[in-house]
Amino acid sequence: MDIVICGVGGQGVVLASNVLATAALLEGFDVKASEVHGMAQRGGSVLSQVRIGEKVYSPMIPKKSAHIVLSFEEMEVLRYLDLCRDGATAIVNRERIIPLSVELGETKYPEGIDNFLKERNCHYISVNGIENLKQKNFPPKTLNIYLLSVASNHIPLKEEHFLKAIELSVPTKTIDVNKQVFLYGRTF
Repeated sequence: MDIVICGVGGQGVVLASNVLATAALLEGFDVKASEVHGMAQRGGSVLSQVRIGEKVYSPMIPKKSAHIVLSFEEMEVLRYLDLCRDGATAIVNRERIIPLSVELGETKYPEGIDNFLKERNCHYISVNGIENLKQKNFPPKTLNIYLLSVASNHIPLKEEHFLKAIELSVPTKTIDVNKQVFLYGRTF
């Protein structure tokens, strides 16, 4: 299974991909992962590719091969749409982080993202992550675990392995809240 996780620097894309990769390893799969950070510390694009299988030879997902694209920011899904296979699942957080070029009026934020996904024949799932977390008084910093949890409903790995991966990946003082957020996201 090939999974793309993308977003903007500071959203926790790399941590989410580490949790996913760890869960797959705990389940006994071979895993390869790669990250591209770009200008991530300045709010730039972040891409993580995770490949899971019996034997995986390369961490890079070929074009038109990804089964799932999990986008933490609405526009970021468009940057990596060429990696999606026909009929892929695209889980898109409805948060917009406006790039500087848009703020300066040099470009416009793309509209109709759902139409681009439909043209690609993607199974499109729209998530309002921050609002969903607010409803249960969860901290916004847990957005990455919440969105990974929503995606986990489409990834054939056991819940117990995700929960153990969270224990192994997040700071000790945040383990409990991240596990609660993960279980909440599974109900999406």
